[in-house]
Amino acid sequence: MNQAPNPVLVIDFGAQYAQLIARRVRELGFYSELVPHYISADALLAKKPLAIILSGGPASVYESNAPSLASEILSKQIPVFGICYGFQLLAKLLGGEVAQTGLREYGATKISVESNSSLFRNLPSSYQVWMSHGDSVVRAPAKFIVTASTDGTKVAAFEDVAKRIAGVQFHPEVVHCEYGMDVLRNFLINISGLKLNWSTDQVLSDAISKVQRQAGNGRAIVGLSGGVDSAVAAAIVQRAIGDRLTAVFVDHGLLRTGEREQVERDFVAATGVKLVVEDAKERFLSALKDITDPEQKRKIIGAQFIRVFESVAAKLQQQSTEPIEFLVQGTLYPDVVESGGGASAATIKSHHNVGGLPEDMRFKLLEPLNTLFKDEVRSVGKLLGLPTEIVNRHPFPGPGLAIRIVGSVNDERLEILRAADLIAREELTNAGLNDQVWQFPVVLLADVCSVGVQGDGRTYGHPIVLRPVSSEDAMTADWSRLPYSLLAKISSRITNEVTGVNRVVLDITSKPPGTIEWE
Repeated sequence: MNQAPNPVLVIDFGAQYAQLIARRVRELGFYSELVPHYISADALLAKKPLAIILSGGPASVYESNAPSLASEILSKQIPVFGICYGFQLLAKLLGGEVAQTGLREYGATKISVESNSSLFRNLPSSYQVWMSHGDSVVRAPAKFIVTASTDGTKVAAFEDVAKRIAGVQFHPEVVHCEYGMDVLRNFLINISGLKLNWSTDQVLSDAISKVQRQAGNGRAIVGLSGGVDSAVAAAIVQRAIGDRLTAVFVDHGLLRTGEREQVERDFVAATGVKLVVEDAKERFLSALKDITDPEQKRKIIGAQFIRVFESVAAKLQQQSTEPIEFLVQGTLYPDVVESGGGASAATIKSHHNVGGLPEDMRFKLLEPLNTLFKDEVRSVGKLLGLPTEIVNRHPFPGPGLAIRIVGSVNDERLEILRAADLIAREELTNAGLNDQVWQFPVVLLADVCSVGVQGDGRTYGHPIVLRPVSSEDAMTADWSRLPYSLLAKISSRITNEVTGVNRVVLDITSKPPGTIEWE
């Protein structure tokens, strides 16, 4: 069975963009993994990395508890590339000098590069990069060539091609940095001498092999939600173990309009998978009664999902002597990170299928996507032949509308939110803008009311929040600049057609500091 190739390791020093670096490396055709900065030298070397990339981070290299890198790693002749903090750390460890110059650079910055640089080969002599730093490298290590500068930073990049070590002060991984992918490619190919070893075909092949190793001859059930993640996970496991997989769609009463019908129609038609639909609305709403804390909501929903799956598995096992050992979930890498599974990661929120699982769960988990980003999942879904309606569907959280109601959850509030959500989705589709938006949460502020005027009379109704966002991987996001005419039409329809709502507002917060979902 196939094993993942040797990785390009991205060492996470607490950067906002560490996961994005790993994703960019994969986009360029090289397998990558993210590891914490506190990984031991032995554990790091045991992974047999083809190259190492040091991420940025919020610390100063001269702080007493600043994260560092075991010095012996730099003596192993492994190619190393430093970004921002990683660049400064390389300079310090290799005998250069880092200082607070009083000149800080944030955002778009013009850079000048040396034409004979391997790192900037075939790039313009001057272009725009993305900076975010206070400290600066003021002297490069001995024998390193300074290959780039800005008005405020004289050492903005350096390299030693013989040692296969280079670094940049800016962030080549972000979309705002011109020629960023070219800089990463030049490090991986021109300086490191690596050969391409990663593709969508490879992702799919490895995922199938991984499931076959884990499942053996066992049986599994998969929880379908209607979204691309669970659909691709299910299709992979079906490829791996065939009819030993049964798909379960739990109607928990927290769905948007039409979602149950979509799963029954589109996914089953595409895969022919055995599908069991379980109506558990009363169970979930009863468990959520009067619950307002978002973390508690997620944990309750995660636990109830498991209890339902266990019940369905028990029924299925009455029809066979083979036990159902495994539960398949469409957990993605960003889910793991936000639930506290990344390097130095705080728990931002417990995803119902990661931090929200009950400790006494009897299933073993199969998570074929838990090292993948959303764009990789979509590519795998296309390769598997899943319908476009599923592959390109906007992400929708497993806990459903429960975490789009700020306040307690009940039937009346769910009906208000379903109606508003359907209007927003209809108008976005009618405007032909679905593909320009990553996700479009519609949020009900259930415990907030405001005064309005409707039908020449005073009303006291709920606000609806529109949260259209643009993103590449959900790790960072910005609000989508939808046309005012579209927003006005959505607002007008919601306030006219949805009883109990008299105000529509637009959330224009980026991520960070906000998350995409409100809860």
